[in-house]
Amino acid sequence: MKLGLVLGYAGKRVQLDMAPILEAERLGFSSVWTAEAYGSDAVSTAAWVLSRTERIQVGTAIMQMPARTPACAAGTAITLSQLSGGRFLLGLGPSGPQVVEGWHGVAYGRPLTRTREYIEIIRKILAREAPVEHDGYHYQLPYRGPDATGLGKPLKSIVYPDPDLQIYTASISSAGMRCAGEVADGVIPVWMNPERFDLFEKSLQEGFDAAGGGKSLADFDIAPFTTVVLGDDLDRCRMPVKGMLSLYIGGMGARGKNFYNDYAVRLGYEEAAGKIQDLFLDGKKAEAMAAVPDELVDDVSLVGPKDRILDRLEAWKDAGAKGQVGSILAAGASPEAMRLLAEALL
Repeated sequence: MKLGLVLGYAGKRVQLDMAPILEAERLGFSSVWTAEAYGSDAVSTAAWVLSRTERIQVGTAIMQMPARTPACAAGTAITLSQLSGGRFLLGLGPSGPQVVEGWHGVAYGRPLTRTREYIEIIRKILAREAPVEHDGYHYQLPYRGPDATGLGKPLKSIVYPDPDLQIYTASISSAGMRCAGEVADGVIPVWMNPERFDLFEKSLQEGFDAAGGGKSLADFDIAPFTTVVLGDDLDRCRMPVKGMLSLYIGGMGARGKNFYNDYAVRLGYEEAAGKIQDLFLDGKKAEAMAAVPDELVDDVSLVGPKDRILDRLEAWKDAGAKGQVGSILAAGASPEAMRLLAEALL
């Protein structure tokens, strides 16, 4: 099993502490991942990290697809990959309607259709076998809309890309997993219970079957975000995870259109998910955080004293041995926690 480090997105100011990143590289972590919401972007931070490291791979988790054309994302990936000696990983996602339409000012559209089209275009660009053409719901190359000049023509990348550049998608839904299995090299669930691979198994297999060529878990990296908080006070260690879960389950989407709330229900926490959302949307954020069950925190994160984390890691190791988890992308891990993970898994 591989280890990665999640950086997250910036708050009020963009600040990037290189110390944990360099420690992760020294410990043998395979990757580090940047992010974006509606402020700092994932690409600039990825470029910064690549320029100041030597061996570790750097991925975007995620680049919001509606914010960039497929050709722009492909050009970014090609550039960062070549400048870094092939260390860039392209993580993509559709984001959500509140951010896409509220921040980027474009239609949310059909997220899975967009994902398929987007990655199909990028793969054509990376293959560089012919000038790129595409006629889809979201994208046309060349563009032939009513406001087109008619002067567009199919083009082929000037730069010779790596056709094997790895592409990840972010997903938790059944349809999203099916799409990831079909078109991507890996998937990034926002969190995961390693003992509930059954939530993904059927959908991923359907995607592998659609892709053909004998694609399987052996060719695919399931890389969930996993919050890691090492400390003797278990309740205190659970608190940052409860804060994150209450935000996503309660506030990352409108009522009835919250993918993370739906996912919590599928994980077996229907009653808690409803209560968290009601409290959060009513402005009672502290109460929403308190409503997150300890059991959910323990299912999807690694928290508490050293021995407790090592004990819970056995479930992750078992999932890794079965190919059901390829990477743990550690979020919030202290240097001590990073060393604990490296000693246990690498």
